[in-house]
Amino acid sequence: MLYRFLRACATLGLACASLLAQAQPIPVEVDAALLRAKIPREAVSLLVLDAERDSRAPARLSHLAELARNPASVMKLVTTYAGLDLLGPAFSWSTPVYLEGTLHNGVLQGNVYIKGQGDPKLVLERLWLLLRRLQGLGVLQIHGDIVLDHSAFTLNDSDPARFDGEPLRPYNASPDALLINYKSLLLTISPALSDQRALVQYDPPLYGVQTQASVALVGGPCGDYRAQLKADFSNPLQIRLLGQYPASCGEKVWPVAYADPTRFAARAVQGLWLSMGGKLDGVVRDGLVPQALLARPPAMESSSPALAEIIRDINKFSNNVMAEQLFLTLGREAPGTAGSDGVGFEAARSVLQSWWKDRIGGEAPLIENGAGLSRQDRISAESLGRLLRVAYNSPFMSELMSSLPISGVDGTLKRYQTRRPGSAHLKSGTLNGVLARAGYVEGRSGKRYVLVALINHANANSEAARAVMDALIDWTANDSK
Repeated sequence: MLYRFLRACATLGLACASLLAQAQPIPVEVDAALLRAKIPREAVSLLVLDAERDSRAPARLSHLAELARNPASVMKLVTTYAGLDLLGPAFSWSTPVYLEGTLHNGVLQGNVYIKGQGDPKLVLERLWLLLRRLQGLGVLQIHGDIVLDHSAFTLNDSDPARFDGEPLRPYNASPDALLINYKSLLLTISPALSDQRALVQYDPPLYGVQTQASVALVGGPCGDYRAQLKADFSNPLQIRLLGQYPASCGEKVWPVAYADPTRFAARAVQGLWLSMGGKLDGVVRDGLVPQALLARPPAMESSSPALAEIIRDINKFSNNVMAEQLFLTLGREAPGTAGSDGVGFEAARSVLQSWWKDRIGGEAPLIENGAGLSRQDRISAESLGRLLRVAYNSPFMSELMSSLPISGVDGTLKRYQTRRPGSAHLKSGTLNGVLARAGYVEGRSGKRYVLVALINHANANSEAARAVMDALIDWTANDSK
């Protein structure tokens, strides 16, 4: 096994002897968990060190910490802390609305323009409020079009199934300057016992899409209700439910990515506008805000929650598309180009690399999209540890830490129980063949530690592999012996 590791290092041009020389003995309980999980030591990078910047104590644990590995969603730590440091925790995204033409007796003789600027959380409720405020300006009928401007970001067309063959999973939604409700539809299924039917509500209402208002109820255990519904989402113009729904499930909310994501925003805006009693003589279409309108203040603006709140959604629930929106925003808000349109991932990567060199130091990560939903991403445990220590000793420590899942309490780590629930604030990461944890652990002594664990191995997704992480967290927290 060691021979294969050395051969792999040599192939990649890595200083394997140096890495092995710096490795420390893995704690017995962690080593035993690795053995049970059938994961070799060379497939794992571990780092535990004092979080205080001025600590002169050597790392409690450093095993292959300089070897770059795929971190999966743990890469979101890089994106979110860079966002806090570059933009500030109070930063928010604005979505301006422009009116063209004259308004008389509730009728606008012209177009309405909505310009997306990267808001990661323009969800259904906020879209409703935006349109409601438009009506509050006196616009009840539009004798023209509603034009949606997506030009703030320039992105290549992407296949939502490109990563894992699951195009209807909301986590595969692609970023968009005018991202509405994560390009996803919410199906709310509620049993109506009086007529043995379950009522189905679709939000937002999508213009031009036929939907099924109910489905038959059946008895028995809830089980996999989604499979029992036999939903067919393949036709963007029609959603069918061919199965049944167990009454024992009660009310369920099922988020589904829309089959035609490029048309989602237009259908959502038109469907919601009409459902609110608004009238539209034209269509909802994509386009650009005329320069003459951009030169004037908008008629109104919708503002997102502050970045400090946004990163809680990104990290606690590992929201990929929100992380990508933030990553792209780093490129759009860079000095000298702030507010410019046409920003892509390359600009964001350039900003991140420069920021890393100035603020973190050492080898910068290989980062594709800021979310960790990538096979190309690479970062070492040592680099992640350095970032986490810098963040811990920065003015934004509390914002970053409060955004992380708490082991055994909430977010993506709610179900994972360690001996001291609540002692660990950790970002989790999972891909096929990748399992990762990184963040902060409080020891029994009251001291706080930076913890990074990266596993890249075929057995990384097993329950036994997760037990390795639990054992490491417990060992880190138990620093009093």
